[in-house]
Amino acid sequence: MTQHTELLPATVREFFAAHVVRDVDTASSFLTEDVVVVDQDETFRGREEVHAFLQDAASEFEYTTEQIGARRVDDAHWVVTVRLEGTFPGGVVELDYRFALRDDLVAELVIANHAA
Repeated sequence: MTQHTELLPATVREFFAAHVVRDVDTASSFLTEDVVVVDQDETFRGREEVHAFLQDAASEFEYTTEQIGARRVDDAHWVVTVRLEGTFPGGVVELDYRFALRDDLVAELVIANHAA
């Protein structure tokens, strides 16, 4: 993560920093108890289920993460764009991580292909 981090609220910055180094316990600490995460049309509900999803996602492939963009939608919604390169099919992908915050925690995260 090299660009745009100064624009992000601390919750998003710290979640992402932990997520990038695959520190699932720390990343999960920034989630609400009733968090909803959607990744490639699969939905995970609640901190425990999302923790398991993050753990599995971190171990399935080897990859690097580079933050290539960030933008504020409004006070509670932020989008972080990343480029992943690794051993997964296709080898390179750009994704948008769309965060919805509540009480300084991540209440919702939608991970989807970056719309060019």
